Order: sequence, then C-alpha cells, then structure tokens
Amino acid sequence: MDELDAEIVRLLQTDARLSNRELARRLGVAPSTCLERVRALARRGVIRGYHADIDLQALGRGVQALVSLQVRPLSRTVIDRIQGDVAGMPEVLSVFVVAGGDDLVLHVAVPDLDHLHAFLLERLSRRPEIGGFRTSVIFQHVRSTVLERLGDPA
Repeated sequence: MDELDAEIVRLLQTDARLSNRELARRLGVAPSTCLERVRALARRGVIRGYHADIDLQALGRGVQALVSLQVRPLSRTVIDRIQGDVAGMPEVLSVFVVAGGDDLVLHVAVPDLDHLHAFLLERLSRRPEIGGFRTSVIFQHVRSTVLERLGDPA
C-alpha cells in the first residue's frame, strides 16, 4: 500500500459518502485514477464495505455490555456452534473468540438493565455448553474511526 492508497483509506474512513470526484479532488489525482485505486483496494480486501455509524441510544439500545463466556467442553466444534448461534441474536453486536480464561466475548446492546438481565438468564444461562459467564457494563465507549497501517516495530 503506497501513500496514495493510505490517504484514500483515511479519507473514506472519515467520510465514506465522498463522491469519487470529491475524493480525487482532495487527493489531487484524476477521477479515473482514484476510481481504479478504490476498486483495487476493494479487490484486495482492504476496503470491505461502507457502513453507517448508528447511534445505539437512538435505537433504544442505550445499555451496552461485554459478556465473557467460558465454554464446556472446550472444543472448536462447540465454540464454532456457540459463535454462530450468539452472532444471530439481536442483542449481540459482535462476537470475539479469545485466548485466556474466557473463550468468547460478546458485545451486546439492549434497552435497559432488565433486558440485559433477561438476556443473560433466558438466552445464555440455559445453554449447557456455557459453563459460566461474566458481564461488564460499558459506561462509555470511544472508538477510533480512522485506522492507519502500522509500521514495522522498532
């Protein structure tokens, strides 16, 4: 990835709604050059899609939590099955398979603490392959919206 590609990625992360013409203008290149570069970044998998940033509070999902799961028996088959099942639950925003004392971490968003409690008791604790879980309520969430390629470690 050269400097032009990196700048395209940075600008699109800042505003994915930029037209190709505006993107080319900001980069100081021809629109055809810009379009080909963006398409090449998409073909290479650098740009995987364009997304709207949604306010969870506005959707009535103002309570977020991280739920760490321990899986029993611990096997790839069981983890894959649980990962697929929980990823389809409407409360779940993200599923992470992790190393350490926990096997999966779920990022969930619900309307209130009563809904979170119900989700934990009615959706998770009834699953026999979930040996235990811990929940951390998120008070604030700050996310980096512009990612850059990291250089080689010194």
